[in-house]
Amino acid sequence: MTTNTESQDSAGPQGRTIFLLTHTGRPAAIRSAERVVRGLLRCGIGVRLLTDEAADLPLPPEVELVTEGGPGAVEGCELIIVLGGDGTLLRGAEFARASGVPMLGVNLGRVGFLAEAERDDLDKVVDRVVTKQYEVEERMTLDVLVRNDGHVVHTDWALNEASVEKQARERMLEVVTEVDGRPVSRFGGDGVVCATPTGSTAYAFSAGGPVVWPEVEALLMVPISAHALFARPLVTSPRSVLAVEVQPKTPHGVLWCDGRRTVELPAGARVEVRRGAVPVRLARLHHASFTDRLVAKFALPVAGWRGAPQ
Repeated sequence: MTTNTESQDSAGPQGRTIFLLTHTGRPAAIRSAERVVRGLLRCGIGVRLLTDEAADLPLPPEVELVTEGGPGAVEGCELIIVLGGDGTLLRGAEFARASGVPMLGVNLGRVGFLAEAERDDLDKVVDRVVTKQYEVEERMTLDVLVRNDGHVVHTDWALNEASVEKQARERMLEVVTEVDGRPVSRFGGDGVVCATPTGSTAYAFSAGGPVVWPEVEALLMVPISAHALFARPLVTSPRSVLAVEVQPKTPHGVLWCDGRRTVELPAGARVEVRRGAVPVRLARLHHASFTDRLVAKFALPVAGWRGAPQ
């Protein structure tokens, strides 16, 4: 993870545009989006939305609408503000990675580790964006490829994790895991999660993996409900290449990237995961430690802590 401070110049808001992405299926998100839009416009900052989302929002005529859902939709924007839960934030990450534009998440869901602010912070978010009081950090991603019969048949990426999972509920998936070209363990189970430090608090955490601080550069491999003597979570170098081979006589599996993009894995398929060439840039408003964020998000009990003597 690398961090840099965005320009703090005093040139004013002229010509600045913010791309807004929201989960319009929730009334709270609609109200939040309207509040952010009006706050930015009031300060002379342009707002751009996707046309299919704008249909659900009561928007002023000054809002710019775009129909294209690719990276071109964000071209020329200073920030991507995302309002929603984890799924919406991961959708925003797709725009952020493809365009290089930083993403600032506002959590309207439950945990929201990718979010920088909560629903009650909307006015502060607008103020910080207007005055450019935010920093940008880069989060590691994963590059993922699938081989079948030695040929690359699919490529993808992930911010949180790439998971190889069983497709048939009633059958285990037999796999062999590999690190840096050497086999580690064969087992049957529900699958394997390969994650970034950012994803260590997501699916990998639910599967029993460790929490890894974002500034640690590493890759994680976490078995899911494995039937094996050795099926422990592994933390490897960020330069490692992780691989999961679906065994020839096992039922088909499935690859999920961030729980959003999926492809079927036939028996004999091989999934390779390495550090992504393109990071995702996240805008940060706070300097609070990750430890404090972890305690707050998971409501961890810390009563009785006295701290180091002064």
